[in-house]
Amino acid sequence: MQNSPLILEDAVSIYTAGELKGRLLAAVHDNAELHLDLSRVTELDGAGLQLLYLAKREAQRQGHALRIVGHSDVVREVFDLCNLNAWFGDPTLIPARDQNRA
Repeated sequence: MQNSPLILEDAVSIYTAGELKGRLLAAVHDNAELHLDLSRVTELDGAGLQLLYLAKREAQRQGHALRIVGHSDVVREVFDLCNLNAWFGDPTLIPARDQNRA
């Protein structure tokens, strides 16, 4: 069981998605409730967003929860642009959508 959040930092992009995928999916698998801290992310592109989306879907498929507990300005901007705040949830903005209502 995880005691502290999984922290992703710097670029979450096409250049790092491959190396982050295994780490993120393993953390989803190993934790019934994974807290993901994105407050140190400096770049988030389409590939990085797809990776986060995959992790959220995989958590739901396994009956687990993925909760984002920290957002950088870049992450907030991308989530706003793609209208994904409700999908990922943000306790300061909007709760995550129930997986059955997605």
